Amino acid sequence: MQSFSSDGVKIAFIDLAPSGDTPQHRTVMLVHGFASSHMTNWVNTQWTKTLTHAGYRVVALDNRGHGQSEKLYDPAAYASDIMAEDVRRLMDHLDIPRAAVMGYSMGARISAHLALAHPQRLEALLLGGLGIHLVEGVGLPLGIADAMEAPSLDDLTDPMQRMFRAFAEQTKSDLRALAACIRGTRQTLSAEQVGRISTPTLISVGTRDEVSGSGPELAKLIPDAESFAIEGRDHNLAVGDKSHKQAVLDFLARL
Repeated sequence: MQSFSSDGVKIAFIDLAPSGDTPQHRTVMLVHGFASSHMTNWVNTQWTKTLTHAGYRVVALDNRGHGQSEKLYDPAAYASDIMAEDVRRLMDHLDIPRAAVMGYSMGARISAHLALAHPQRLEALLLGGLGIHLVEGVGLPLGIADAMEAPSLDDLTDPMQRMFRAFAEQTKSDLRALAACIRGTRQTLSAEQVGRISTPTLISVGTRDEVSGSGPELAKLIPDAESFAIEGRDHNLAVGDKSHKQAVLDFLARL
């Protein structure tokens, strides 16, 4: 992996060249979800292979506090607009003037903040695993932070707390950094703010996803947005679904 300094914070990333027969000379930036990493969210699910084979350059970072990026323990360091600037600075570092930006779950929240702050840098906004809760919700419950700080998984009885703690342990995450992240990245956007997102937007949510909120409801608020239902998938399984990948490829091809 490579890394760079984002205003003094070490951010790790990968930069993959297109491998298809007809390179698009276009870039897709990938922003992963909470307690995940570029590897778990995008490589292991074959997203990087799908996109590079379709001719796209793919750049995927480990968000601050995650993967091989620097771990921070102040919740204020994880505000969504700050994390969005990590993505923007990575684009600057790699001399990428415009890209399609795709985020999943927390990464979608970060990507939406980026689209609002720097619309000229995005040719497409791809929001996975996040619907109307971008406006009406503040992210995962604060109890997830408590779960990260519990002495062990065995001390937890709440199913959602156990799920996220087990996932964090599986990915060998820094639990204290994740607790700070949950407490810090809880910024919503108002209906008026998402109404100012001018970037062509695709919102993809699993039909069994109980975390994200309605994709169609969010799409109604964004002028140039459409929604895609990932049939039969919950929040965790929707990300790598084949129909999800095809919907993204089709959306990008129409731009």
